[in-house]
Amino acid sequence: MNMFDNIEEKIKQLRETLNQHNYNYYVLDKPTITDFDFDLKLKELEKLEAEYPQFSDPNSPTQRVGGEIIKSFNTVVHKNRMFSLDNSYSKEDILDWENRIKKIIGTEGVEYVCELKYDGASINLSYSNGILQSAVTRGDGYQGDDVTANIKTIRSIPLVLKENLMEDFEIRGEIILPLDGFNKMNEDRMDIGLEPYSNPRNTASGSLKLQDSAEVAKRPLDCLLYHVVANKNPNKTHFEALEMARKLGFKIPDTNKICVTIDEVISFIENWDIKRYKLPFETDGVVIKVNSLAQQDELGYTAKSPRWAIAYKYKAEQESSILKEITYQVGRTGAITPVANLEPVQLAGTIVKRASLHNADQIEKLDIRVGDTVYVEKGGEIIPKIVGVDFSKRPKNSQPTKYITHCPDCNTELVRATGDAKHFCPNEYGCPTQITGRIQHFISRKAMDIDGLGAETVELLYEKGFLKDYSDLYFLNENEIVNQEKVYDSEFAGIKKDNCLQVQLVNAIFALGYGNISKKLSENISKEISNIEQISEVKVNFSDEKDNKVFEKFRFKFNERFLLYKNSQYYRFPFIEKFVSLEEFLFLKFHDSSLNNGFFDHPFEELIEYSKKVDFIDELRNSKKFINTFKDFETTVLKISNRKIIGIRKQGAKNIIKGIEDSKKAPFEKVLFALGIRYVGETVAKKLAKHYKNIDNLMSVTFQDLVTVDEIGDVIAKNVVDFFALELNRDIIKKLRDVGLQFELIQKENETNKLEGKSFVVSGTFSLDRNELKKIIEENGGKNATSLSKNTSYLIAGENMGPVKKVKAEQLGITVITEDYFLNELL
Repeated sequence: MNMFDNIEEKIKQLRETLNQHNYNYYVLDKPTITDFDFDLKLKELEKLEAEYPQFSDPNSPTQRVGGEIIKSFNTVVHKNRMFSLDNSYSKEDILDWENRIKKIIGTEGVEYVCELKYDGASINLSYSNGILQSAVTRGDGYQGDDVTANIKTIRSIPLVLKENLMEDFEIRGEIILPLDGFNKMNEDRMDIGLEPYSNPRNTASGSLKLQDSAEVAKRPLDCLLYHVVANKNPNKTHFEALEMARKLGFKIPDTNKICVTIDEVISFIENWDIKRYKLPFETDGVVIKVNSLAQQDELGYTAKSPRWAIAYKYKAEQESSILKEITYQVGRTGAITPVANLEPVQLAGTIVKRASLHNADQIEKLDIRVGDTVYVEKGGEIIPKIVGVDFSKRPKNSQPTKYITHCPDCNTELVRATGDAKHFCPNEYGCPTQITGRIQHFISRKAMDIDGLGAETVELLYEKGFLKDYSDLYFLNENEIVNQEKVYDSEFAGIKKDNCLQVQLVNAIFALGYGNISKKLSENISKEISNIEQISEVKVNFSDEKDNKVFEKFRFKFNERFLLYKNSQYYRFPFIEKFVSLEEFLFLKFHDSSLNNGFFDHPFEELIEYSKKVDFIDELRNSKKFINTFKDFETTVLKISNRKIIGIRKQGAKNIIKGIEDSKKAPFEKVLFALGIRYVGETVAKKLAKHYKNIDNLMSVTFQDLVTVDEIGDVIAKNVVDFFALELNRDIIKKLRDVGLQFELIQKENETNKLEGKSFVVSGTFSLDRNELKKIIEENGGKNATSLSKNTSYLIAGENMGPVKKVKAEQLGITVITEDYFLNELL
């Protein structure tokens, strides 16, 4: 064996080892090597590949970071057609399907495999001799797009298999975007003023068609596999084929299950209809397949789908309601969203009064009108949506909906740019919602970090005339803002049954207060009952014996009060499930016939009559008479109110003023970020503060000067120049400067220029706090970056850092160092 044979073998061993560690980390979620050791092996492999290019391999672990620019995607004809599945929506459909397949194959002995139906982008992976050859999208089933370069960046997809059990085969699956990753992507987009992505499925699908594979590599895509296609399949069953694929290194879901009867199939469907909302990714049904591959061959295909498989689609909960009104909300960026206001309807365990209509196109598409009977749906979404209209119930005098032309907050004419889905209010500095949005950004933790102030308090102070812009914060007077109050609506506010206001069951139990019951225990009790009368008989056994004793005290007093209510003339006011009528609650809490020697309680009768006239529970506080007559009346009303009440009390006012005063110590870069210049995030604000030293220099800079600053592009430069060109902004800055905010970079005693010109990415956990480490970098002239690029000088690697960053660092030639090396060698 010559030298080159040894080198080739060494390279091969390193690749196999690194592939195994990638599999352990990304597929099994069980890392078996430290980040440092992984990095050493990867570095060794990269060095050998550079020295001996004759042994290069496009499927090497060193090639996972992407970088290939794809001008267009080639269309590829599938070797084996990717059929679609027949859908079913009921148990009867499943039973009919079972009868059809048993009739064809002539036997009762059919075994099934149940799999969750993943909501993503279908992909077909082709392997030859254990190596990934191509990755093609589903397309129309006959042909799709070749996205191999992008697929190679997804680390749960093996490029080289652990064993070569079949010469040539295909494996099909779904490219998904887990919910945590999707939400983090949207948070990052909104931080820099971009619109969030609509849903994980479309984002995953769109990611596969990005032209820059390095950009795809940044996205937390995953791949779940569900079907092996091979001419020479050594397995006898579909389940065995998937287990073989698992051993080869593919990510096969653990939720797959063999079912020997159709009853077991239905049980699987029902079980996951409840549990699916807890999954880390989106799913919209169950796929049922005949397990035997021989029986699959016998059953064959129709023109559109395999006979041996069927998809059961979960029904998103749907109810009908009457559209009372369409209102329009203004977002903090000025985006307009139409909202359907509905007759209250119970849906997915909650009372729904509103649903989003998204935009003008959606209203036109649905042809939705006030007075219509509409279908409201709530699947995995937090916000309900309207999916259709019952045109047979449309009122004869209905009129087509005319989308608003002016902002509902400031009456400015709306604009809609070509290609935009939404209308926008261009009145950035005069529209109330946009003004409060900028103030809320100003006080946020990453900006001025003003303790005692929150988003709702800002809205309260704005509506009461104390704030016109964020500079007004520094002129607030403690005595003037105390006892200011604002009431916020909610989904449950104002719900009535036969003209009786309804109190949420959990709030009613807590507010009755018998036995000093806690809010948490009230919540636990309310989960076990559907109406308050069931408290008398419900059997509960809490793990904490103290809770059991409190509940028994509560029940004893409740039974006493409810018996009095049951024997009174008032029994029983109408209520809905999980609610209590307001009048019923008032009786249990406040009625006392002994006040008038057995005669009717006249103050209580007045209270009952008054309660029928209010639209919201908290309006009961408007009567001083009741507050003075009934003990703890106002406190009780606040406990049962379904509207959120934000108020500034004495101590709260003190905290707000102190927080505002403390914020004057915030450094220049935080103040600059707090100003809310579009696209100027934390990192850009630090860069500008470091470069220009003070606000005067920055306010006088030209566009041409700005774009010469490292990482400041045309868009950021234009927004900075435009911001400071506006006289209103310059006046606000003068006011802030006059009250003592920091508009100049202060050179600290321990600052040096040792790290000037060097860029760092900090990742992992350290003995120092990560923010402290970043602070040290900046104090010594260096800069912090959030992601690796060719301009990064060092990656400071801590414990528990995944190998992704290290792989990319090596590819980009970035030096990887430890915390100890940074503190003792670079400083």
